[in-house]
Amino acid sequence: MTSIDEALLLKTAAEYGVPAPVAQELLAQTRPCVYLVQHRELPASRQESARPAARTGGLPELPDGVDWPEGRASLVLSVDCAALPQDVLDIELPADGHLLFFTEISYPPDSAAVLHVPAGARTTERAATYEWEGESMQTTVYEPRTLYAVPGLSLDGDWEGGPETEAFLDGDGDGDSDEAEDALENFEEAVLDLAYGGQHPGVCVQIGGFSDPWDMAPDEGELVLFAQLAGQAIDYDVCTLNLIVGTREDIAARRYADLQYEQQT
Repeated sequence: MTSIDEALLLKTAAEYGVPAPVAQELLAQTRPCVYLVQHRELPASRQESARPAARTGGLPELPDGVDWPEGRASLVLSVDCAALPQDVLDIELPADGHLLFFTEISYPPDSAAVLHVPAGARTTERAATYEWEGESMQTTVYEPRTLYAVPGLSLDGDWEGGPETEAFLDGDGDGDSDEAEDALENFEEAVLDLAYGGQHPGVCVQIGGFSDPWDMAPDEGELVLFAQLAGQAIDYDVCTLNLIVGTREDIAARRYADLQYEQQT
């Protein structure tokens, strides 16, 4: 499911002075992901034919009989599942309908939820205002922004622990470890850019793949990344990283109530 040809990977490695065995260790520690980005961040080759795949912010459209999730967390993301690239991810998402993500991005969420709205369901837009203990309250509504889907690759943060890579970074005892580290860092960036088709985005929404955490990675053991949302992808003034993880089984069965949420600052 990787989105980069191994021959191209090895050619790129040679250009950066990275040995082929190191490049192969890197490739073995990748997972496919989908980036959701604004139009201006699309690779040039995709801009003309791009199809909207998601939207940040706005108000939720929910089926009759389905309430705003308990806790009234903001709607931060709506994903059109049918508009995502097919046969890319190694986690199972619905083939159609919309995934709605409710959480807080400015501070650790007291409540959060993911809902799947089936395709063809009769829905109505819900108001941000509500009553609580006799007082009128309002949920924060973020500015709607259209996002587009681009396949990419993600790296396991611990991938450099492979024996070939460790030997390369050690410089084989010849004192070139700093040069090797720079070469490897540049190679990593080149690989991510190749998979993306341009300079891969740093601030965005990512579906699937390995997380790119600021602190400890929450996708460990049986937990895999469901989605990673940079606060600035939703509100330019919010510098947080919001990660949602779950087991492959729960994600495939759409047991979204069992997902776990973490915010890093």
